[in-house]
Formats: sequence, C-alpha cells, structure tokens
Amino acid sequence: MKAELFYLLLTAILTGVLWIPVVIGYVSSGERPLTPANYKVAPTSPLADWVNRANRAHLNAVENFAPFAAVVLIAQMTGVSTALTETCAAVYFFARLVHAVVHISGSGLFLARTLAFTVGWIAFMTFAVFVFLQRAM
Repeated sequence: MKAELFYLLLTAILTGVLWIPVVIGYVSSGERPLTPANYKVAPTSPLADWVNRANRAHLNAVENFAPFAAVVLIAQMTGVSTALTETCAAVYFFARLVHAVVHISGSGLFLARTLAFTVGWIAFMTFAVFVFLQRAM
C-alpha cells in the first residue's frame, strides 16, 4: 500500500471513531436514559462543553475528509506518488489528529487548534496543487 493510501486509511479511521466521544458525552450526561423514545429527538438541554467540542471536532473531520480523500485517490489513479505527496499525506493525518485532540480537550494554548487546522490545510492544498500541476498541465 502506498503511503498516501495508508494515511488516507488512518484519516478515515480517525474520522470514523470521532463520533464515539460524542455518544459517550450524551450517555454520561445522565439526563436522558437510553430508551427508544429518547432516540426520536436530540437532547435540548445543554451538554457539557467537551461534548459540544467533540461534536464539532467530528463534524469538522467529516467536512474535511472528502476533499482530502478525493485528492489522494486522484493522485493514485493518475500515478502521482512522490516524497512530497507522501509527506503531505502524513502531515495532513497528524495535523488532523492533533486538531481533534486539542479541539475536544478545549486547550486554547497558543491557538493550537487553529494552528493544527492550518497545518493540515496547507498540507492538503500543497498535495492538491502538486497533483493538479503534475496531471492537468
């Protein structure tokens, strides 16, 4: 498996498990027991801050996964795989991992969440532009 696909797989796994803290937060709030009736309507009372942050981290991961996956798959289908694309994929994954951890933890230390997001975005854009320049021109 090429490195880019490996990091795409890791990013998919990360995105796929980020809902778990949200569910744990809903269940541990103690306000709503798990019954069929409680599945019909989302809770309206405030949840703990970390639960809201976990939900936002999950949504952010979902929103950013599709463009990254598209670029990785296009690169694979067109035969673009270099040290640059491998590095971009790795940096993207680790930036997304840091982003999720910092987001859920609520740490505002040195704007770490914004920095992690920006590093991931730059890695994604570098990867995308490189693939574009290699195959579209």
